[in-house]
Amino acid sequence: MGREVGRTEYTRSQRTRYRRELRRHLDVFETYLDHAEFRDEGTIGVELEMNLVDADERPALTAEQVLATLDDEEWVHEIGAFNLETNLPVMSLEGDGLRRLEDDLAARLARAEAAASAHGSHVVAVGHLPTLDEELLNDPSWRAPGSRYEVLDAAVLDARGEPVHLRIDGESGGIDTEFDSVAPEAACTSMQLHLQVAPESFAAAWNAAQAIAGPQAALAANSPFLLGKRLWHETRIPTFQQAIDTRPPEYAAQGVRPRVWFGERWITSMFDLFEENVRYFPAIIPESREMAEEPMLTEGAAPRLHELMLHNGTVWRWNRPIYDPGTDLPHLRLENRLLPGGPSPIDMAADAAFFYGSVHFLMSERRPLWSRMSFEGVREAFEACARRGIDTRVRWPRLGTVPVSDLLVQQLIPRAMEGLRDIGADADVVERCEEVLQGRAATRRTGARWQIDTVAALERSGMDRRAALAAMTRRYREGQASGRPVHEWPLPDRPAGA
Repeated sequence: MGREVGRTEYTRSQRTRYRRELRRHLDVFETYLDHAEFRDEGTIGVELEMNLVDADERPALTAEQVLATLDDEEWVHEIGAFNLETNLPVMSLEGDGLRRLEDDLAARLARAEAAASAHGSHVVAVGHLPTLDEELLNDPSWRAPGSRYEVLDAAVLDARGEPVHLRIDGESGGIDTEFDSVAPEAACTSMQLHLQVAPESFAAAWNAAQAIAGPQAALAANSPFLLGKRLWHETRIPTFQQAIDTRPPEYAAQGVRPRVWFGERWITSMFDLFEENVRYFPAIIPESREMAEEPMLTEGAAPRLHELMLHNGTVWRWNRPIYDPGTDLPHLRLENRLLPGGPSPIDMAADAAFFYGSVHFLMSERRPLWSRMSFEGVREAFEACARRGIDTRVRWPRLGTVPVSDLLVQQLIPRAMEGLRDIGADADVVERCEEVLQGRAATRRTGARWQIDTVAALERSGMDRRAALAAMTRRYREGQASGRPVHEWPLPDRPAGA
């Protein structure tokens, strides 16, 4: 869904043809995977989404003006008029790669802040903007310009046949409300990690990423507030799933799979995921290659497979497979989509270090971790960790049920760092990332926990929830700009007598 589309309505015959093309492309892709040469350099890429706020820390609908000021193809719209996205250049983990990633993230946040300030706004990288309210999401002005957003909005609502229903447990009964658009998707801003993988290694990489999804979500949780209420530690997970759920309630009750999907089994090939996407999910944007005016082959004669790639972009797996035909030589990527934006550049670089190091380490184990875990148990752990964050208890092979913070400190973070060293990351870079990750896990002070504790302290001092969320967001921006990891950010002073 990163590409623009040429129209917003499609005929029955166009939909029928698109379905046939999908199945033909699936056959082509299966053969191509077995025989083609793919680029295999193990490079990484990062996409960062962020929010814009005004002087009162409320959402600022200034994305179009800020992008015009930035005037850079590496900066693009996201679905919300208060969202931005930046795409970092491809890089390597070897040497000081992760330090350069941290520096680039910091530089981009600073550049976006400078551009935003010219339009009376500020930038915040966070999973959910704490000050976002229902009033804005019910106002048509919430959406950014672009036909791809218009057609996505219409397609989800048409398939569902009724408003989007957001129901999430939390304080004061949680959230139970409806929207006449996919506006809640704009509340979800993330950091997406890409890893180039060889065809023969993709299944192991994807299985490894799925196996650690729960602890990864717990360690990086940064989305505890939505529409004024404290909900899950990583509320972005249920919000995103429900915001673009094309199933009416009856289909969900029958077990029809949601388009934001964890999956249901370990895989043996990348092809398994593409096959499931075609078998289980009807097309919601049936734009043909001819409509897009896209050639059939690249300069290097790799098939573009427009229809299959567009369809893959409308199935939002938390770990998504990507085929990129490139120009001279194609490559395959694993896209990790479950991380929120923020809190600080070093936190985000450390989260990337944990993911890349863990996947590398687990892929090289003699007996794969996932062979000792049930897929259903891993899915349940992912949801539990999104709900309770760093305070979750999870079941782990050979350890039984343990606090996820202990699992991270004693097992997963050291192994991830070992994976980074094996890749060739500089020792001082690994040490820096390990210090941040261990500090966060040992203190249990994630972005989510810092937000929760800060709001609680501000409310104890006499602020109401709206004022506390705004004050917390301002403090959050200051912490983000400081460059310090979130577990070192200060909390408000306790009021006298408290």
